[in-house]
Amino acid sequence: MLEALKRKVYEANMELPRRNLVTYTWGNVSGIDRERGLFVIKPSGVEYDELRPEDLVVMDLDGNKVEGDMNPSSDTRTHLVLYREFPQIGGIVHTHSPYAVAWAQAGRDIPCYGTTHADYFYGSVPCARNLTPEEIEADYETNTGRIIVETFRSRGIDPRYVPAVVCRNHGPFTWGCDPAQAVYHSVVLEEVAKMSMFTELINPQASPAPDCIRNKHFLRKHGPNAYYGQAKK
Repeated sequence: MLEALKRKVYEANMELPRRNLVTYTWGNVSGIDRERGLFVIKPSGVEYDELRPEDLVVMDLDGNKVEGDMNPSSDTRTHLVLYREFPQIGGIVHTHSPYAVAWAQAGRDIPCYGTTHADYFYGSVPCARNLTPEEIEADYETNTGRIIVETFRSRGIDPRYVPAVVCRNHGPFTWGCDPAQAVYHSVVLEEVAKMSMFTELINPQASPAPDCIRNKHFLRKHGPNAYYGQAKK
């Protein structure tokens, strides 16, 4: 079932250690088939050098396992909420990459200090609030997804324009049109998190990039009149 999607999700998962985004089993990638209402996700606690495409787990959008011999990732219910609430996305990544986690542990948004950030994220990458003890006890993973959605809706952020979040005292989630793009955004997020940290070390009073720079760099790649790159044939 969903063999082509399994291969894409497997390849996306294997990109995480190649990009130095995960240590041991600290990460997962999923991808969704919107027409069938099913998504594929990495199994829980499996080492990357042991992972095979056939190990991936197929889930439905009600949280039921449809196919797979292993338990799905412990973050599955977070992915489930994001797929339900952000219908434009086709792949999700969660890692504990150190620079992005540092901003999460500091409880801070990642500011847009320059054009590298602005090329991919339209403004600061938000930091979602901590869960309450009651939310943790009731359903930690589901409520992690809910506070991400809450953060974007309360701030009026379009998840297509800021395809990333850091969850306070936890770490980053990114997404994209498919699993490969979600991983790409994880790589970029880690780099801009590092750049922002160094920016503040060099100048603790640094100001975010002016809106005109942010707008120019984001919209020339993602706006209605985007002109970056080559025309698609």
